Amino acid sequence: MRKTLTKAEEDIMQIIWSKGRVLVSDILDELGDPRPPHSTISSIVRILEKKGFVGHKAYGRTYEYFALLPKEEYSKHTVRNLIEEYFGGSANSLVSFLVKEKDLSLKELAELMEVLRKNKNK
Repeated sequence: MRKTLTKAEEDIMQIIWSKGRVLVSDILDELGDPRPPHSTISSIVRILEKKGFVGHKAYGRTYEYFALLPKEEYSKHTVRNLIEEYFGGSANSLVSFLVKEKDLSLKELAELMEVLRKNKNK
């Protein structure tokens, strides 16, 4: 998998994933106030391009950016890394942690178990 993203890079990727195709000005509009400088966002998008997360199409001097990596693929990689680095590779430990911290209710846990049962039967 490609390198991981910084918080700023991930924020921009979230916008690109949600919008599909964007100009730097579209990203700035989504970020709201206080607006970072155009050059800062352009630099981050170019870094994302070097990392292989984003591609572009040129229209003269204007660039339209789009994701090369689906959000689902990045999410899968991120969750796997989280489980590996913080829970010793055990998804069970992650779920136990979420239940103990009350970040996952018993109802949500039951729903998760049902999803797992359905996927196992496929």
